[in-house]
Amino acid sequence: MSEARKGNRLAILLAMAMFVLVVDTSLMNVSISQVVVDLDTTVSGVQSAIALEALVSAAFILIGSKVADLIGRKRAYAIGLICYAIGAIAMTLSRDLTAIIVFWAIVGGLGASLLLPSMQALIHGNFRDDEQRRVYALVGAAAAIAAAVGPLLGGAITTFLSWRVGFLLEAVMIAVVLAGLGLVRDAKYTGPRGIDLVGAILSVVGMGGTVLGILVWQEGGDSVAILMGIGVASLLGLGVWLFRAKAAGRLTLIDPEVLRSAGFRLGISGQLLQQIALGGSMIVLPIYFQIVLEYDALRAGLSLAPLSLSMFGASLLMSKRGGSRRPSSIIGAGYLLMLVGMAVLIPFVPRAGSGWAFVIPLVITGTGLGLLVSQLNNYTLSPVDEQRVSEAAGVNSAGGSFGLSFGLALAGALMLATLSVTFTSMANDSHVLPPEVQGQVADALETDAELVTNTNLDALLEDEPPEIQAEIIRINTEARPLALQIALVVPLLSAALGLVVAARMRRLPDPVASGAADSVLGG
Repeated sequence: MSEARKGNRLAILLAMAMFVLVVDTSLMNVSISQVVVDLDTTVSGVQSAIALEALVSAAFILIGSKVADLIGRKRAYAIGLICYAIGAIAMTLSRDLTAIIVFWAIVGGLGASLLLPSMQALIHGNFRDDEQRRVYALVGAAAAIAAAVGPLLGGAITTFLSWRVGFLLEAVMIAVVLAGLGLVRDAKYTGPRGIDLVGAILSVVGMGGTVLGILVWQEGGDSVAILMGIGVASLLGLGVWLFRAKAAGRLTLIDPEVLRSAGFRLGISGQLLQQIALGGSMIVLPIYFQIVLEYDALRAGLSLAPLSLSMFGASLLMSKRGGSRRPSSIIGAGYLLMLVGMAVLIPFVPRAGSGWAFVIPLVITGTGLGLLVSQLNNYTLSPVDEQRVSEAAGVNSAGGSFGLSFGLALAGALMLATLSVTFTSMANDSHVLPPEVQGQVADALETDAELVTNTNLDALLEDEPPEIQAEIIRINTEARPLALQIALVVPLLSAALGLVVAARMRRLPDPVASGAADSVLGG
């Protein structure tokens, strides 16, 4: 086989790997209600697994880059693929939520933390010049297409076949990618061969403690403040440690010099806020369509299509036709559109009778997200010199993944907390429910607040008198939309804070592109 054909095959396999990485969460999101039924679990349990997977990826991606340097990028790439395949197979065979948390969220998340940095290095090591840029464009396009069609593809597979089939197909695609491992030349690492253990521990504990604290709060656990306090303190400690260790000539997890650029810090902040908004939206909206409107996965995917397709279209259009517009102005417009879209969408939640009511606000929100996707990566990484772009891209990816997990966790926790308070208040104010039933409702929600469909709730109440059944159904119908509205405040506030970040960006000179930003993944 000629070198050109080998290169083309390898490029396609790398694009397949990226497609699986991105489509994986979309498949899970649109399948939530069916996963809950098949595994006899809860919406909050599945939501926690989704948030945990993003968190593990974020917490370990900086360490994953260093591990790949030490064990070899090709080996790290293979291990990452195998971990992801284990997660997909576990989803195919699982009979309870524990298997999903252990194998899909944790093992799969660790796989993702190895895959992204090793893919970046392997593209650098296997392709040159124009061919390298072509491969980056191809892999980036695979990610964008997966994000756009993921809800539709996942919805169709789940509805007509099974969500398990979707994850089985992921495993098959990974097997095909692994079969082509012989095409990969390892990219040798020539830098220092050590790991900053202090920085690594602070990074994992910082991100982990912050998001796990929210997930523990969501499940009604104790020590929430302690977990979040440890997380925040560790993140602050990481910043102090990096600069002190650098000054002392020690090895650091990342070079703190990349953090000195005001543009880079603002870019990371923008990436974080964008992903918080995306995470909050992509957990609340699928739950609304599947639990409140009782849509199947296909109809839920179709209802999400205006968001994903407009995001894809706006990103593609603006990346080609940004012209002389300042990146900071486009970023500001993106956050403004997100803010308007969410402000229009939230009042529709208790009034909408179908997904059609959300088309316009979702298109507005998706267009805003697309503008951000088209600019934030380049804005953040363009000023970074070639020697530091890999580290900067790792920080960028970690910030984005952390934002995604934080948005998923916070929106879910607010949703269940609001549901518990509202349902209990409405039950206590009811003139139909007797005091003993009101007490039972309060006790149940204290330990296990859950969003359930009216159909499932009706089945649970079949032994109750008709008037009590009707009253609890009424309370459930009125309490759920408010809980979802409160959860959507997360992306709304993220967009508002993003406008502040964009305003600060406009005060700085536009970054001068170094060309490095065109050669990164996962930004």
